[in-house]
Amino acid sequence: MNKELIIDSGPNEVNLALLEDKALVELHKEHSSNHYSVGDIFLGKVKKIMPGLNAAFVDVGYERDAFLHYLDLGPQVHTLKKYTKIAISGKNPPPNISNFNPDKDIEKTGKITQVLKSNQPIMVQIVKEPISTKGPRLSSELSFAGRYLVLVPFSKRISISQKIKSEEERNRLKRLIQSIKPNNFGVIIRTVAENKKVADLDADLKNLVHRWETTIRKLRIARPPQKISSELNRTTALLRDILNDTFNSILVNDHVIYEDIKAFISKIAPEKEDIVKYYKGKVPLFEHQGVNKQIKSSFGKTVTIKSGVYLIIEHTEALHVIDVNSGHRVNKKNSQEINALQVNMEAAEEIARQLRLRDMGGIIVVDFIDMTEGKHRRALYQKLKDEMAKDRAKHTVLPPSKFGLVQITRQRVRPEMDVQVLEKCPVCNGTGKIKPSIILIDEIENKLQYLIKDQNEKHLKIELHPYLYAYLTKGLISRRIKWYFQLGRWIRLQPNPSYHFLEYHFYDKNHDELKM
Repeated sequence: MNKELIIDSGPNEVNLALLEDKALVELHKEHSSNHYSVGDIFLGKVKKIMPGLNAAFVDVGYERDAFLHYLDLGPQVHTLKKYTKIAISGKNPPPNISNFNPDKDIEKTGKITQVLKSNQPIMVQIVKEPISTKGPRLSSELSFAGRYLVLVPFSKRISISQKIKSEEERNRLKRLIQSIKPNNFGVIIRTVAENKKVADLDADLKNLVHRWETTIRKLRIARPPQKISSELNRTTALLRDILNDTFNSILVNDHVIYEDIKAFISKIAPEKEDIVKYYKGKVPLFEHQGVNKQIKSSFGKTVTIKSGVYLIIEHTEALHVIDVNSGHRVNKKNSQEINALQVNMEAAEEIARQLRLRDMGGIIVVDFIDMTEGKHRRALYQKLKDEMAKDRAKHTVLPPSKFGLVQITRQRVRPEMDVQVLEKCPVCNGTGKIKPSIILIDEIENKLQYLIKDQNEKHLKIELHPYLYAYLTKGLISRRIKWYFQLGRWIRLQPNPSYHFLEYHFYDKNHDELKM
């Protein structure tokens, strides 16, 4: 599989398109004004304790207070509170975490009132961006993500990605990390760490420890609410997570971003530095690479697949619903059951792509075409699981129910990607009403009178829709001939099939448009 990343930088946002074998699978928009990204760490202040929810609302500077549930505090929250209190006092440099004496872990079934109180400063991390009317969601179990590892301060656990299946490799990685990690740090070993050398893992770990130390230095002069550590921007975070041997092209149209990406890749994967290319063409980058066309065909309520199968995608506050329709894809040689299976298998592939592309999260219910045979339902379930395995977001796929419905839950950490593909009607400007066509010719004639008699234009041309052209030139004594006798000028008419029905434009002899 070939992967390409297209980065289109504009004045207010950076658009990122991830292509797999030329098919658009992920689309990200990074706004320059977005101050709340997943992974950012803040020094916040507890505003309100909600015992009924077993949660607290924390001020991190957003217009709505952020939500922190007891289960998101992390076992070592007492140690974090004590360390934060020492750090923000500013009297002495914060102690080295390796020599810090940790407090006892909190109970899983405890109460928020036993841990936090109002107006208390606390270090928190964004785990879900503001969505709709809700503020950010927080965790106080801090983590720093790197290329191969994730560093968790105040923890002592070493966890390994479940996608690393080899028991021998899992044991090797665990022994290796135990030998190099500092005290009072936990480590999560990511999938890409498989078969990596100790030097690579050690360099990644040292970089993460340095980021923690930088964060603590900022904490000494911080006053809540204040951001004290930023996650990488969306571009570099995406590269960090997905860059692998199948990546063969990164195309970017901004020289500053181009240099930043080259520098970043030279650190994490020097052998891949040459795949970064700077685009200098005059045609917009997304247009040149065919991304815009894919966006227009992939978003909206109805999504059509090449074979004629199409999906209807509806969004509600509680869940997303996807309906699979066979369209005109019916093979007369096959039975209804086999046709249904083929349509469903094709739809499963597109549904997995749509979830990634739109970043749809929460509960998704898919209504596949009914199949009576159990082996076909199992085959569909396996196909959907295999396609969803390409998705980096946490997800769960349940087997088809007796009604033929498949339920999917997918992690949602930021607002769903929504691209408006319907364009405003150029005739009615979205009002649904147009000028009376009966007075259109009168309008054109009034403008002709003004241009010829008042402006003394000698050579006029009108570009207009072919239907209008036919109406003005038809008959033995056409409207154009009448204009010649009335105005003493021969008006050139040129049909333009790209115009809408009531569209027309006046031009002079230099082909400059005459606007009125």
